[in-house]
Amino acid sequence: MTTDIRLDGFLDDYFAECDEHLAEARRHLLTLETTVDSPPAQRQPVNDLFRIFHSIKGISGMVELREAEELAHEMESYLRALRQHERVLTPGGVDALIDATKRLERVVAAKSRSEPIPPIVDIQSRLAGLVVTSEAAHAGDPAGRSSLSGMPTHRVLFKPSRELADAGIRVDVVRRRIGEHAVILESAPLVGADGSIEFAFLVSTDTPDVLKSLSELQATVEPLEPQLLLEPEIAVPVADDTVLVDRATTSHYVRVDLDRLDELMRQVGDLVISRARLSESLAAAESRVPSGIWRAIQENTGTIDRQVRALREGIMRVRLVPIGEIFGRMPLVVRDLARSYGRRVEVRITGQSTEIDKYLIERMMDPVLHLVRNAVAHGIETPEARQAAGKSPTGIIHLSASTVGDMVAIDVEDDGGGIDAEQVVRRAKAAGIPLAGGPINDAALLSILCAPGFSTRDESDRGAGRGVGMSVVQDAVQQLAGTLSLTSTPGHGTRFTMQLPLTLAITDALITRVGHQMFAVPQGSVREVLEVSTAAIKRIDQREVMPHRSGALPLLRLGVLFGIASDQRDRLHVFVCGQDRSALGFAVDRIVGQREIVVRPILDPLVRVDGVSGATDLGDGRVVLILDPAALARMAGKSALMSGDQPAMPAHERVAL
Repeated sequence: MTTDIRLDGFLDDYFAECDEHLAEARRHLLTLETTVDSPPAQRQPVNDLFRIFHSIKGISGMVELREAEELAHEMESYLRALRQHERVLTPGGVDALIDATKRLERVVAAKSRSEPIPPIVDIQSRLAGLVVTSEAAHAGDPAGRSSLSGMPTHRVLFKPSRELADAGIRVDVVRRRIGEHAVILESAPLVGADGSIEFAFLVSTDTPDVLKSLSELQATVEPLEPQLLLEPEIAVPVADDTVLVDRATTSHYVRVDLDRLDELMRQVGDLVISRARLSESLAAAESRVPSGIWRAIQENTGTIDRQVRALREGIMRVRLVPIGEIFGRMPLVVRDLARSYGRRVEVRITGQSTEIDKYLIERMMDPVLHLVRNAVAHGIETPEARQAAGKSPTGIIHLSASTVGDMVAIDVEDDGGGIDAEQVVRRAKAAGIPLAGGPINDAALLSILCAPGFSTRDESDRGAGRGVGMSVVQDAVQQLAGTLSLTSTPGHGTRFTMQLPLTLAITDALITRVGHQMFAVPQGSVREVLEVSTAAIKRIDQREVMPHRSGALPLLRLGVLFGIASDQRDRLHVFVCGQDRSALGFAVDRIVGQREIVVRPILDPLVRVDGVSGATDLGDGRVVLILDPAALARMAGKSALMSGDQPAMPAHERVAL
């Protein structure tokens, strides 16, 4: 029982650390593949990967996940042969390392989900074969490296200090001096109980007397028995001073359970509501408070407002993680799919340091993966077809992310052949999918592609999944209060753009009024706010439009959409959402102001409605619905409610107000 409790305490940290190591390994593996024909001295990724899998082996042993420990050991053995130049790196060796990394990910994931551990014997044998081959091929290595194990081994200890550093004696100097007289087998930082750091080197030399010169550098030398080469206390290898600095600074980071951050965010949300209630109470008492005292109250209230906002933003920053957690997994996916389809594809990534809420990261992994797979399966042409079209034989998939205000935009773009609109329409008709009248623009094309069950292929394969991919993408984005858009140019490529809020917990919103009802509109989804005269609103093809930036902007009246009797006004307030051709204006009677609101999602499926993403408390006891402009635009398009004199939405489709 004690052992189980101990392991349970380690497992969460183990999974988190494995994720970090494996994410780093994926980057180094792709770099390693580009160095196959490079001189061994230029293969720094080999050292980095050796360190990573050595670490995974150690921590897997601590939690008694033997499959991960043994697999990481086989990878480490092959990488050791590469480090010691006993093996020539080949494409087959890189493939084996990549496949082993994927299997290692599956082993760790199965452990985290309490599922059966996948077998590893096949990949173990494959790696072991590479190592055995290397030993046989290099038995007569003229450099004598294969016989290192027969040479005397010593441990060199060096403890840095400010005085030694001022004298020019640093760990890199010690390492260089050792390299002049011996072969460094392992190196690692040792952290003492008092927090001090000492560097240990395992070295092998057939002339141990020359190591005495290291005493000039304040380093001590101890002879070791051969079986002590892998002493646990120095089990973490390091390749350069950068790694040493990274390990020395890990004490500045603390892993926090996401549930604790969620609870903290809920408490801040309650604080925001309490602050709003305090403001309402003070506003009601203003006329009864002397002006001198009232000024002091206002100053204190303003200070509290700033402090609460700073606290909210600080906690939000703690929850933010780089979107590189998603992007970093895609190059290996593209590599395998490109081989399956006979394509040549390069992945370019920009904005991977863009930060987004951890909650969103976990839910956006599958949508991005679907889009990347579709880009390889449907977008990028074969090398021959690309050359015939005057393109480079290597296609490009560009993943990018950027933030604008409280929104993040994620783009998945390829320079392939674009989407054949005529083929899509033919397939949609054959599948019985209803089509809207008029030209097939990008928005209409996206609507067809995201229809459940739509596919441009008769059979599913690794990249195409009989239509579920795009519907899954759209559903996931909409559930996160985001929007999905498409831009496709035949012969030049396709770009999918997902716009999402940075966080779903607390946000700034515009408070609007329609008749007797008030609504909140997340400010991140609003491009601009306008005031328009009702006389300037025109009707074109039974749809209302208003003049906007030398053009016409489609207009949707929320009062008509929700069946609310609006005030009779000569002027309306309009907030504009969407970009370019998808832009749409929402007309309300009045925009009351701007508030910081706490988003309370509506989870009960019996009361959830399109166009409403949640509810909030304004602080005076009133519950206000939070609108989803993207969903409202879709509802308006389906119901043809753009016209001001159209009947209200049928009762069974209305939001219950």
